[in-house]
Amino acid sequence: MPSSERSRRLGLSRSRRLTIDVLHYHRRMPTCAHDRQCDLSRLAELRSRLVVRISWSLLFIKAFAVVAEKHRVLRQTYIDWPWPHVLEEPDSIAMLATQREYRGEPWLFWSRFMQPARCSLAEMQQSLERFQTEPIKKIFQRQWQLSGFPTFVRRCFWWWILNIAVGKRAERVGTFFLTTLAGKGVEIQDPPAFLTSNLTYGPLDKHGRCRVTISYDHRLMDGSTVADCLIELEQTLNGEIAEELEKMIATNVDTAA
Repeated sequence: MPSSERSRRLGLSRSRRLTIDVLHYHRRMPTCAHDRQCDLSRLAELRSRLVVRISWSLLFIKAFAVVAEKHRVLRQTYIDWPWPHVLEEPDSIAMLATQREYRGEPWLFWSRFMQPARCSLAEMQQSLERFQTEPIKKIFQRQWQLSGFPTFVRRCFWWWILNIAVGKRAERVGTFFLTTLAGKGVEIQDPPAFLTSNLTYGPLDKHGRCRVTISYDHRLMDGSTVADCLIELEQTLNGEIAEELEKMIATNVDTAA
């Protein structure tokens, strides 16, 4: 029997507005995506021995920021107004997709990590925990406020940040973006963001391997460069990042003794 209820129009949920804005600018970005199977078995073993567990996302963020110190293009942005040019930042600023529940709805916010290559993993983990637990109106104040404006006003704000106030652009939207569903056993094929480089990774298999993907602005770099960055990212995770975990493990052992 057909339902007696009629279709009805609902207002756009405030929790979806920022995501819609990101997708709006993502569609304007001519991106490609390449991936690589990375062996992170050693890193996984070291991580399992930590007293205070460090998020996988933070391991990737710091490693990518280290790689970006060597590859300037990962800190660059293509700007097409008022004429086509390139904006280059001196340091990386990472944005991490962070899901929170608020008023019975799932919200997607961006957690910001300034100069991650120069921060300790322990400091970054503390910051992440604040993003995950502190009141949304406090820790994501600007994003929360922006979500309350109508579309026209939000798009004017976005346009101003992306094209006019370029001195604040990286601070507001970052130089690279990371999103993942690896914790739920799911891979993201093409990270939906509008930055020059956008990173994601899948779940580890039984051999400690996972697929790592970089979506990038093809106007600024080519696939060969991205392939090199993926190789260096794996090397950095198993090198500099693994060494930091080893030091954290040794410090915990010394403290316990």
